[in-house]
Formats: sequence, structure tokens, C-alpha cells
Amino acid sequence: MLVAETTVSPKDRFLTVYGRKPVLEALDDPELRVDKVILADTARGPAAAEIQRAAKAAGVPVQRASAHRVKVLAGNGKQDQGVLADVVAPRMRPLSAALADAPARVLLLDGITTPANVGMILRTATAAGLGGIVVPRRGVAALDPLVVKASAGVAFRAPVLRCATAAEAASMLVGAGYGLYALGAQGVSSLFEAPLPERAAFVLGGETAGVSDEVASLVTGWLSIPMPGEVESLNVSAAAAVLCFELVRRGTTR
Repeated sequence: MLVAETTVSPKDRFLTVYGRKPVLEALDDPELRVDKVILADTARGPAAAEIQRAAKAAGVPVQRASAHRVKVLAGNGKQDQGVLADVVAPRMRPLSAALADAPARVLLLDGITTPANVGMILRTATAAGLGGIVVPRRGVAALDPLVVKASAGVAFRAPVLRCATAAEAASMLVGAGYGLYALGAQGVSSLFEAPLPERAAFVLGGETAGVSDEVASLVTGWLSIPMPGEVESLNVSAAAAVLCFELVRRGTTR
């Protein structure tokens, strides 16, 4: 049986942006709260000075670290440009904490590795008012500037729920009494007609492999999106949009 993590990771509290322009944009946005800026000790010149001025104006502390440390923290050795910022994501929290509030409808991302898809799903689900989007720390695209850009900035305020893996999340959700439904072409029930329990979680599988075997073994039922046209499947972010707004139509997003 999988056991939920109890230690709150910094990745469950902040979204890390890296690169000079994204960091400056975060510092200049009055709606965002930046916890800290980390600047490589090799960063010098006008660009570094501009970041330091912006951080001072925003009341944000600047820490110096080795260039290697910045690359490790950013998780991107080619585009960090020697600077990163930890931006507070006020609605992001561990899945274990969210389950105490029992949101009625949540999404679970399982193996979605394209940042654009993750970003668009975050934007769509937030727009639809879903109670949470489970984004595991492993097996899914990192919540980085590419995801933030694809979400048009909504990622900062999306109700992101964090855990280690999709399999851990599925086990926790089932254990908390959620029906676990996966979207797939093999679904025997139409998304538009299937009865749903009071609390339900919906699994969106990866772009290539779909829903993982570990998660599939816990699924309550499979749902399909009727497609009378000659198209085999939808992009996962498009499928997520159909799902989210079907829940809006039913009046059961939260």
C-alpha cells in the first residue's frame, strides 16, 4: 500500500521561474508574491543590476549561489541565465492536505510530459472552477516557465495539488473514497451520460502511453468522449477541456 508523504516540499509551495525576463516579469507583477531571488555569483553587469534593483523595489531578498547551484535549482542548465525566483503559489498544496477539505472534482495528470499541455490543462481546469489538479512531482512536466507561459500565467493561482507520483495520488484518492475515472478511447461509458458519485477524480493519461498500468489498476471506470467524426483521439488538453466543461454543465465542478 502506498503511503502519502508528510514532509512539505518547497515544490509544494512555490513555482520556480528562471531566466532574466521571467524573473523581472514576476518581480514587476503586483499580483504575485516572490519569496526570493537566487542569483549566480558569476552574474554581473547591467542585467544582474536590473534584477537586483527590481528585487529591492519589490522588497524581495536576493541570495547569491554558485552557477551550478542555480542550474540545479532551476532544473534547466541551458536557459536559467544565472537567475531564478521562487514565486508563492497561494492555492498550491500537498494532495494530502487537500483531501481534508474533500473537493468534489479533481483531475489527476498521469505521465503528461509536454509543458504546453500541462499549462493549458491548468488554465482550463481553473477557469472551470475545479477543486484541484493533481500534478505529481515525478512523471509529469515540471511546473516551469514553459508551463506558466502555456497557462497564460494562470498556473500561479491554479489549485495545484502535489504528490510524488500519479500512482501514489490514485491510491490516496481511492482510499479517501473517490471514484477514479480514466478518459480513454476504450471507455465503455460516455462522459456525457455516465452517472458520477459525489466525489470523483478524473485521470488524464500521457500523450503517448496513456494511463499508466499502476493507475489503471485502481480505476473505477473508463469514460470516453463520443466522436462521430473520423478522428481517433483528441489532444489531452482538448480532452481535458471537454471534461471540465461537461462538469460545469452538470454544475458539479467543486
